[in-house]
Amino acid sequence: MKQHVVSALVENRPGTLSRVSGLFSRRGYNIDSLTVGETENPSISRMTIAVTGDDPVIEQIIKQVGKLVDVIAVRELEGASCIRREIILVKIAADEHKRQGALEIAGIFRSRVIDVSPSTITIEATGDREKLEGLLILLRPYGILELARTGLVALERGSLMLSV
Repeated sequence: MKQHVVSALVENRPGTLSRVSGLFSRRGYNIDSLTVGETENPSISRMTIAVTGDDPVIEQIIKQVGKLVDVIAVRELEGASCIRREIILVKIAADEHKRQGALEIAGIFRSRVIDVSPSTITIEATGDREKLEGLLILLRPYGILELARTGLVALERGSLMLSV
């Protein structure tokens, strides 16, 4: 089984998220990541759903999602044909003796330090899952105090578009 990324344009109305995510749960699939937000048109939202499953089952789910009333368009985003990103905020223990090393690691990953206290640093990082996991591996020895992730967002590359 592999991870699939499904992108859907939906009407920005109450209950839409519940109906779409309910389809996945009724089929017994756990959603690995779910991100929803308005598009350039405030009446339309884009849902990015990462789910692990077999190809035939994902194809069936996509067909069923496409039949829902509030769904405008739905498609699986294939690996090389799309751009995938996630944002993390990570707060680490970093006193004056550890701070410089943590700042160097953040710089290597082109991350931003967004908060500093006498005993902690909070770093914001954007990238694909592999990059962010690499950053977290290097920050773990400092002591990760808190971590927040946005979930996956994705768009098709170039002129390819999921359109209305």
